[in-house]
Amino acid sequence: MTTAVMMDYDFKMKTQQERAKVEDLFEYEGCKVGRGTYGHVYKARRKEGNDAKDYALKQIEGTGLSMSACREIALLRELKHPNVINLIRVFLSHTDRKVWLLFDYAEHDLWHIIKFHRAAKATKKPVMVPKGMVKSLLYQILDGIHYLHSNWVLHRDLKPANILVMGEGNERGRVKIADMGFARLFNAPLKPLADLDPVVVTFWYRAPELLLGARHYTKAIDIWAIGCIFAELLTSEPIFHCRQEDIKTSNPYHHDQLDRIFNVMGFPQDKDWEDIRKMPEHHTLTKDFKRSNYASCSLIKYMERHKIKPDSKAFHLLQKLLLMDPNKRITSEQAMQDPYFSEDPMPTADMQQGGGGGQGGGGMDHNNAKRVRLGGPNVTLVKPIVMGIIAPLRDQCGSVASKQ
Repeated sequence: MTTAVMMDYDFKMKTQQERAKVEDLFEYEGCKVGRGTYGHVYKARRKEGNDAKDYALKQIEGTGLSMSACREIALLRELKHPNVINLIRVFLSHTDRKVWLLFDYAEHDLWHIIKFHRAAKATKKPVMVPKGMVKSLLYQILDGIHYLHSNWVLHRDLKPANILVMGEGNERGRVKIADMGFARLFNAPLKPLADLDPVVVTFWYRAPELLLGARHYTKAIDIWAIGCIFAELLTSEPIFHCRQEDIKTSNPYHHDQLDRIFNVMGFPQDKDWEDIRKMPEHHTLTKDFKRSNYASCSLIKYMERHKIKPDSKAFHLLQKLLLMDPNKRITSEQAMQDPYFSEDPMPTADMQQGGGGGQGGGGMDHNNAKRVRLGGPNVTLVKPIVMGIIAPLRDQCGSVASKQ
């Protein structure tokens, strides 16, 4: 028995010495750039070799491997898509029981980009956001979510801060969906995920069925969040902004957030959402709200105030993404085939070289384009490059932090 224990100890010590240590391979001290759902993120570079590339190191909070960390690692090791953040390596430190995840570094995120444009608009010095650029960003988000949903994964925490955009390099301008800390596998038929953790998704991007306590929520919660992000890209304003802070609570019902949604969308008609009466919090809803208070509210009026015409294809797609009834909400695949993506202006090329109202004049750089099938005729989708939006942002506030 003693010999077996000694052998086990010797083996443990040997493997611990052989295991690569993150501090030996990467320089990251003093380079903290943000935090995600479950950890802190550092900008890092390799200490040795000719690799000058920047990386993002995420240190999982706490000690040891929590269930949430295991879930995130397990999912990311399996998920491989151009629009989903790439997990390169996992480091385990036995001395302090820390877990480190190594990602590609993304210089920008949509939260900072939108914030810049909102601030510019407030000072009456707006920087034009080309329509093709918004289209390119949205298409990539949908493509990444379609991949997740096709592999039975719900993200459950989509918001601008979790949509990264790559900076200089081979993937410049590419969208990366990040922060999979809340992501879950789902099955058909769906099990009641709400039993595990009923409150998910930041309030402003939370679908109405979640706020009403839905117990069998679906891919539609991610689609609602994408609709919120799309509206924010079009207007530079969070469409369902609510003053109350996003506090963790076991109660999914949120009066102020529902009030904000109804002030934009109007109160849902029974014919538009037949199953609303089956929602666990429906009785509270009828007690707290009067339909007549929202009779003059509609998405059309809200978007018209932001100069988005109701007959535009952008508005028509937004309507389908923000349907109150989750069963009627468009899917990611259907959204990618929407006519919005086949009308001019096409998704944009390098804004530094001009195209769609960026820094220079001229047309699209078709040398950088690729052809994709959108369910109808072939449409030119350009490798998306957002430097026309980001260049002024970088000038004012420097490099934007990556937030895995």
